[in-house]
Amino acid sequence: MKKGLVIGKFMPLHKGHLALIDFASRQCDQLFILLCYTKNEVIKGTERETWLQAVATDFSNVTVVSYLYNEDELPNTSESSREVSLLWSKVIATILPNIDIIFSSEMYGGFLADFLGIEHMCFDRERKNIPIAASTIIEHPLHNWDFISTVAKPYFVKKIILLGTESTGKSTLAKNLAKHFKTVYVPEMARKILKKTIDCKPEHLIAIADLHAKEIISQTKNANRLLFIDTDINITKSYSKYLFKQEIDVACWIEEANRADFYIFLEPDCPFIQDGTRLEDMERNELSLFHKVQLKQAGISYFSIYGNWEERFEKSCIAITHHFKINP
Repeated sequence: MKKGLVIGKFMPLHKGHLALIDFASRQCDQLFILLCYTKNEVIKGTERETWLQAVATDFSNVTVVSYLYNEDELPNTSESSREVSLLWSKVIATILPNIDIIFSSEMYGGFLADFLGIEHMCFDRERKNIPIAASTIIEHPLHNWDFISTVAKPYFVKKIILLGTESTGKSTLAKNLAKHFKTVYVPEMARKILKKTIDCKPEHLIAIADLHAKEIISQTKNANRLLFIDTDINITKSYSKYLFKQEIDVACWIEEANRADFYIFLEPDCPFIQDGTRLEDMERNELSLFHKVQLKQAGISYFSIYGNWEERFEKSCIAITHHFKINP
C-alpha cells in the first residue's frame, strides 16, 4: 500500500490546496493531510481542522492529522530551508512513519523527502493553474474571494448590521443592498414571532433573539463576501428596556452570531409609515434614542444615515465600498 503525505498550515484552505489534495489522492492508496499549527496564529488550528475534515469526506482515502507545535522548538516559517526541513522531517517520522511519498508545491517538499528517504512529487510549483498564496488571501480576503475554498468562506464573510428604530427602512434597505452586492441578507424576525409591537412580551424577545441568531449563522454559509443583517441583539435588548424596563440575558453563541464588522444606523428623519404593526411616531423617535444608548453601552460605533429612501441606499453603498475597499 502506497502512503502519501500533504503537509501545511492551510491558513486559509484555498483552491490551490484542494487541487494539490485531489492530485495527491489519485497517486497513492492512502493520503495523510498533516495540519501544523501553533496557538498564536491568526486562524485557530481547530477551525482549519474543521475545514480539512469537511474536504476529506469527498475522498475515500484521505485522513487528516493535526499537530500543535511549539514555535520555540520548531521554526514557524513558510520559507523553504534545509535546516528547518531537517527538524520537521524528524517530527514527521515520529507522527507518520512509513510514508512513501510527499506531495507539495514548495521546495521544502524535496528537502523533506531527502531527509525521510522517500519520493517527492511536485505539483504546480509556479502556481500557473491556480495563481494564489494563502498569505495573499489573509491580506485581502474579499479581493481574492473566488480562490477561497467553499468550506472556509464563511470565516471571512463580513457582517453588516442595519440598525435603527421602526419605520426607517431597514428591511427594504437590507434587501436592496444584498441585491446590489450580489449576496444574501437576514431579515428581522420579530414579525415571525408576533404581529404587533404592542403585543410583545419578554418571552417574545428571547424567541426573536434565538431565531435571528440562527438565521445569521445559516445565511453566513450562503453569503458572497458580505452579509446584510436587519437589526441585531442590541436592538432586541433596547426593546426590552423600552417596553419592560428590564434587561434580557442571551446565550454567548447569540452574542457571537450578532458580532459584526460594520454598523449602519438609520436615523428617524424619514417619513413615518404606520402599517398597523408599529409603535406611534413619537414612540418611534423615543425608541431611536434608547437604541443609541444601548449601542453606546455595548461599545458599538456606527455610521449614521439620513435622508430619503434613495439617499439612504446611495449613502450606504458608498460607506460600505469605502469601509471594505471593494466594488459590487
